[in-house]
Amino acid sequence: MKFSEQWLRTWVNPAVSRDELVARLSMTGLEVDSVTPAAGVFSGVVVGEIISAEQHPDADKLRVCQVSNGGEQFQVVCGAPNARPGIKIPFAMVGAELGEDFKIKKAKLRGVESFGMLCSAAELKLSEDHDGLYELPADAPTGQSLREYLSLHDAIIEVDLTPNRGDCLSIAGLAREVGANYGAAVTRVQIDPVAAAHDDVRPVELLAPQACPRYLGRVIRNVDLSRPTPLWMVERLRRSDIRSIDAVVDITNYVMLELGQPLHAFDLAEIKGGIRVRLAEEGEKLVLLDGQEISLRADTLVIADHERPLAMAGIMGGEHSGVSGETKDLFLESAFFDTIAIAGKARGYSLHTDSSHRFERGVDWQLQREAMERATALILEIVGGEPGPVIEAVEQGALPTLKQIILRSERINQMLGMQMNEADVVGYLTGLGLGVTAQGEGQWQVDVPSHRFDISIEVDLIEELARLYGYNRLPVSAPTAALTLSAKPETLGELPLLRRLLVARGYHEAITYSFIEPGLSKQFDPEIEPLALANPISTDMAVMRTSLWPGLSKALQYNQNRQQGRVRLFESGLRFVPQADGELLQERMLSGIACATRLPEGWANGADKLDFFDVKADVEAILNNGGAGEAFTFVPAEHPALHPGQSASILRDGQQVGLLGALHPQLVADLDINGPVFVFELALAKICQGKLPRFSELSRYPEVRRDIALVVDRTVLAEDLLSCIRREAGEHLKNLRLFDVYEGKGIDPLRKSMAIGLTLQNSSRTLTDEEVNAVMDRVLKSLEQGFNATLRK
Repeated sequence: MKFSEQWLRTWVNPAVSRDELVARLSMTGLEVDSVTPAAGVFSGVVVGEIISAEQHPDADKLRVCQVSNGGEQFQVVCGAPNARPGIKIPFAMVGAELGEDFKIKKAKLRGVESFGMLCSAAELKLSEDHDGLYELPADAPTGQSLREYLSLHDAIIEVDLTPNRGDCLSIAGLAREVGANYGAAVTRVQIDPVAAAHDDVRPVELLAPQACPRYLGRVIRNVDLSRPTPLWMVERLRRSDIRSIDAVVDITNYVMLELGQPLHAFDLAEIKGGIRVRLAEEGEKLVLLDGQEISLRADTLVIADHERPLAMAGIMGGEHSGVSGETKDLFLESAFFDTIAIAGKARGYSLHTDSSHRFERGVDWQLQREAMERATALILEIVGGEPGPVIEAVEQGALPTLKQIILRSERINQMLGMQMNEADVVGYLTGLGLGVTAQGEGQWQVDVPSHRFDISIEVDLIEELARLYGYNRLPVSAPTAALTLSAKPETLGELPLLRRLLVARGYHEAITYSFIEPGLSKQFDPEIEPLALANPISTDMAVMRTSLWPGLSKALQYNQNRQQGRVRLFESGLRFVPQADGELLQERMLSGIACATRLPEGWANGADKLDFFDVKADVEAILNNGGAGEAFTFVPAEHPALHPGQSASILRDGQQVGLLGALHPQLVADLDINGPVFVFELALAKICQGKLPRFSELSRYPEVRRDIALVVDRTVLAEDLLSCIRREAGEHLKNLRLFDVYEGKGIDPLRKSMAIGLTLQNSSRTLTDEEVNAVMDRVLKSLEQGFNATLRK
């Protein structure tokens, strides 16, 4: 918000400099973005009057003017289209300076001497209006310094308010803050009720009382809009970055800036019947004041008559019902709109207005009548008119309620780290307009006024005390505590180690959003209904992910679209899975995705394509990180997002801890990525538990290697065979490896050959052939009984 320092000081004027005032505002949370002069740098410019204006003899677009400075007349050649006798204008006399390097000198234009310059508002940096001379009021004192006449020894201060401080979007609110900071008296404008001169009213119906619980209206007849807005008001509006339009619109904008209550004036002749505050009908049309036609949505609150909408409530009025030069009678509106009903609506129509800016942040719900009376008095003063009675429609049950909060001295001490004396507590809070009543030793009841809708709990009050006391004055102390180091289990793996392991294996870490597009979630997890966000950032980020695969797949697609063929990515993060009991399972996962060739392009590397077992090796490396790799098993599994023949479930103690496989070809095609693509996902909490390393002395005795080729049914899993061998071979088995699988010529089509190497060793002696043979016989017998396995001939 921009405002004039002079205007603020008419309300409250602490004996401090501008710099100190600005610094104090920033320190109390009203951050000052800029402080700029109210006008450009100039001197020697006075109020001049054009006595006569003759056509230049040699130039069609120039006039030769006789200009008075109150004592003398000067000849000035001017090209402004509005240069005419009788008007008051800024007159830069010879010797005047406009800016740092522009000095007015005697000149000759097309053979005619000119002694000075007549100025536009843009040349004085009062506005960007280049269209003609800046016309001053007829009663401007000729010859007076323009800087003195317009009170341009002023600064425009811009504050960047946080969304919760809507109460400071007015001079009244800012004055209240300054007064509380410096203990200075605040002089409010005198607002008295305006007596009705007639009985004309328009009935008001609240058809959406939750969105608009209070609406005030007043008929004002016989206004004269040919009267100009007073210069003092135009200047205050200009310094608040609001352009003057006409007297009535200027008055409503002025009261909004002064008190914080947006108002709107309708042309009474355009209102058919009474006022209805209702929700729009879907597709209803409205032409706004800026000329654009919009199609209203059903959730938009409108001000309407009995035939059509007149305005978007709290945002912008309609063109057909707006005040124009032909308007004779007004209907003045002052209403309270619920913040939720207005929030986001303007943005939804690509609009942003001063009114919507305030209603979205909150407006004092008891301010409407005061603003109505203030605006009425200014209208009567400036454009005349005959006011009618104020009609008010209100839904008491839908209005906010005044809050009472108990504030405790010990809580202040706990939060601020200091004991604040009672006089300061009461002084600061009463300075902000809060009512404070003592409730015993070190306790107060605080009555929160309607303009401080951001205060609802005790901590809010303590924040106000800290702001006004000064954050820079709060004591600084380091916290002390007796802390004991918690035990760190040696068997618990750590995510940083897994990250480094994956990087070493050629993966890059990715970070994707936890929000994904609902359709993408259905493609990967059609059986799970994801948690929908109440207020999503966008439609393609509307639900919480139930897996990290969708985000990694989109990252893969992004890379492939930018000529990155060989991609390996991993991510650690939460997935969010709704449970049957209504709870939300938030589980940290480690996921990866890979595609293209097994090895990077290079003269020594082949062009073999990545396959299921390459990624399985990466997963096994992760599982072996804690030394408990043998605790995990891989079994065939099915998942909607994975290839039916290339997917596996990873188990530990019979419980699933992860999934591994190739993305389903249809899914790869739908995502428009180059396949095949392989993915894995592991539950971190279930894979990080390892085992404690134990030293065992290296055996000095030789190993014995025995290889067996078994013919088994094609449905038999290698993991089942290996588990059986480990169980039967006993403590002498040191290593077990599947090194060949064969199907084809010489083998029954329903069976396959699996070659397995067993390494046996004893730590204290050399194994004899009889011992080795006994182990192998026991193993073969168990395999034959359990899997119908036979030795391959």
